[in-house]
Amino acid sequence: MPRLPRITGKEAIAALARAGFVNKGIRGSHHYMMHPENPSVVTIPVHARQIIPPKTLKSILDQAGLTVEEFIDLL
Repeated sequence: MPRLPRITGKEAIAALARAGFVNKGIRGSHHYMMHPENPSVVTIPVHARQIIPPKTLKSILDQAGLTVEEFIDLL
């Protein structure tokens, strides 16, 4: 399994948008995205140019139903 990439919240949002996720809303510094075919909501923290911690990124991928390899291909 490849290592998780070191990315910001904005980069994660762009990658999920390429996977078909749409922005459901924003509350403070957290963006909520949803896939039209999957009813679950993915929460992404977006703090000014800060890298998402590895465990948080893994949680985002689990919520989105993506593997690390699939996510890296979307970057």
